[in-house]
Formats: sequence, structure tokens, C-alpha cells
Amino acid sequence: TAIAITEQPVSVSVPVGYSFSLRCRAEGRTSLQYQWFCQRQSVCRQIPGATNPDLPITAQQTQLYTCRINDLYRNAVFSDWVKVEVHQCVARGLPPQLWRGEPVIVLNPTEQQVEVGKPLQLQCAAMGVPAPSYQWYRNGNLLEHQKKKKLWITHAKVSDSGTYLCCASNSHGEHWTNAVDIHIGETLPPAEHLQLSHLVFLLATGKIALLVGNNRYQHHPNLMAPVTDVFELRLLLEQLGFQVVSLLD
Repeated sequence: TAIAITEQPVSVSVPVGYSFSLRCRAEGRTSLQYQWFCQRQSVCRQIPGATNPDLPITAQQTQLYTCRINDLYRNAVFSDWVKVEVHQCVARGLPPQLWRGEPVIVLNPTEQQVEVGKPLQLQCAAMGVPAPSYQWYRNGNLLEHQKKKKLWITHAKVSDSGTYLCCASNSHGEHWTNAVDIHIGETLPPAEHLQLSHLVFLLATGKIALLVGNNRYQHHPNLMAPVTDVFELRLLLEQLGFQVVSLLD
């Protein structure tokens, strides 16, 4: 091709009022001309005076941007569309001073209890330059197809219960959201819930006790009480019908 883009602009996620520049670079057989465009709510417009490879922006609202590059032979190419995501409400102290674009979590997911078959939606958000990518986890296991800010499960199953969290990462590092517990199950009226709890208690016949007595410490004189405590507690628990496992040190 007559024009080759050597540096594409990149999407960013920033707080309102933040100043930065989008960059686009290209090579051609003749001198090149640049023109930036923006799009919001399906309306695309040319940005007056935006004819340099760098486009200075002071973030005010979320928009899409692209750059058109022309040569003297009327050849033209467009850069990738990139998103400038602007967070209007950011807590004081975010981003931290001397922020270099590393991910900063601005929205954490919340704990939920969802009925079986109902939709489950978890949401998080992070600032970053470039814009962070997302990866969700459940019980420490990567969820292969959950790579967006919003985790969406159309029909939740009991097996979807667990502890969820999301990692936001870019070229400067990574940041993790808070971990939240999600319970998927039938919602019972309070009276039925109490009856079920009582039934489960009556059916719980296996009682096991684990006793651990630590006697030797690296930076403290040896203790004598743990040995006798474990012995006496074991006798007492066995009289109450427990199977007891005792360990020392």
C-alpha cells in the first residue's frame, strides 16, 4: 500500500479532566496529512484543526476517535477506532499522584444471591493508559470467556456459586478487584429456611475435631500447656462423641 500506519492510537480509560494525547504515525511515498475524527452517539464529525499526528485531549466525555492519513496522490487510510472512556465520578485520591497509567480499580463487583435460572451480572471498572483488559476468575480458576468489564451469565446454575474477582491489566501492570461471594440457589421463605436448617442439623451425624497444639516457637521459650491442653480436650471431646485428630508442633 502507498501508506502504512506504523503506530496505531490506543484506547484509554481516564478520569474527567485528565489531559493526554492520542498518537498516530504513518509512512508513505510522499509527505502525509493527518486529520482526526470523533464519534459519539453514532454521530461522526471532523475535529477542526486536528491535523497533527498527536491529538491533545482533555477528557470530558466518552467518545471514539480515528485518524485519516492522506498523501499527495489522494491515497488515504484510516487508523483503528479507539475509545476514550471518561469516568465522571472518581473518588478523591484517584488516580494516585504521579500516576503513569497503571490500572486503578474504580468499581468493584458486589456480593449477590441469585435464584437458579436467573441472570447473574457482575461488573467492575478500572482506569488505565492504555485502557486495561479484563479477566474474571471464580474460586481462583480463570473463566475462559469472561474477558469484559461485565461478567454475564444468562441462566445461573448452582455450580456458578463461588468467589469471584477480576484482574485489570495493561502494559504498566495489573490490579485486582475485591473478591465477592456469589450464591446461586432457590430462595426459601424464612420459616422454610429455618425448618431446613433444623433438618440439616439433625442429619449431621459425623462429628470430627482437629486439635493442634504448638509447643516450640522460634522466638519464644517452649510452652508446657499445649501438650496437656490437647490431651484434656481430646478426652472431653471423645466423651461428647467426636472423632478426634490431635497434632503437636
